[in-house]
Amino acid sequence: MTNIFISLLVLIVGFGLLMKGADFFVEGSSSIATRFHIPSLIIGLTIVAMGTSLPECAVSITASMDGNNALAVANAVGSNIFNLMVVCGISALFVPIAVQIDTLKKEFPFSIVCAILLMVLGYLGMTLGRIDGLIFIVLFIGYIIYMIMSAKKAMNTYQEEEEIKVISMGLSLVYIVGGAIAIKFGGDFVVESASNIALSLGMSQNLVGLTIVALGTSLPELVTSIVAARKGEVDMALGNVIGSNIFNILLVLGVAATISPITFIFENIIDILVLTVFSVIVLYFGFTKHKIDRKEGIIMLLLYVVYLAYIIMR
Repeated sequence: MTNIFISLLVLIVGFGLLMKGADFFVEGSSSIATRFHIPSLIIGLTIVAMGTSLPECAVSITASMDGNNALAVANAVGSNIFNLMVVCGISALFVPIAVQIDTLKKEFPFSIVCAILLMVLGYLGMTLGRIDGLIFIVLFIGYIIYMIMSAKKAMNTYQEEEEIKVISMGLSLVYIVGGAIAIKFGGDFVVESASNIALSLGMSQNLVGLTIVALGTSLPELVTSIVAARKGEVDMALGNVIGSNIFNILLVLGVAATISPITFIFENIIDILVLTVFSVIVLYFGFTKHKIDRKEGIIMLLLYVVYLAYIIMR
């Protein structure tokens, strides 16, 4: 019992390091980008989006290097399901989430294609190998280039709505390096403690990754979205979640698989299929009225509860 308590404390410390590390990394990077007159729209689409995915990236890469492959896949897929159904669902309870038409026609379908590609490549040989990882990384680079080009075109249409806090170059570098170190150790702590908890309670790494670790690494998205929803600033809520989900598959699992091939289990395929189905449902909600209202948010949360019950019982 003492070992479980210690592991829980280490897990909480790890989540804290991941969240604060990501915050510092994003603030430092955004400040430097602003100093060099890079538009805030581009910063938001690249640095900030990647920053919110850093916890997932740290955990999955650490798990892959340690040979805890089930945790690597479950964390990324579990975070995507949580982001889509819980983060967006809770946000919709406060105020309807406006859905950009470009998001419905481009980014959202692309996120579904990424999930299907992950399912197909994982099913073939039940392994996500280094070649598969490189394919994901190439797709990720292409996606980043596309976002930057789209952002530059949009600059003629949209005004910058908020100023990014600019801090000194020295402090920015301290934030970036310190944030990266915190993320590294946070990832180590989360993987080690989650694995210990799984062994102590007789839980599978897959279940721990889909629940405890997925929730912990999705905390930045959850907190940000709830705060934005309470302020009525949720125009880009779904777009941010979709961007983060694309990052989790292409960058997180791409890098993890390139470092060390990831062995799939049949439950991984089912979970990715669930992610795909949930994505199609939310896409349908978005297309109906170009927004996700409170009723649809409740449906999304109930679907997640059903899924949670299923993965705990299986």
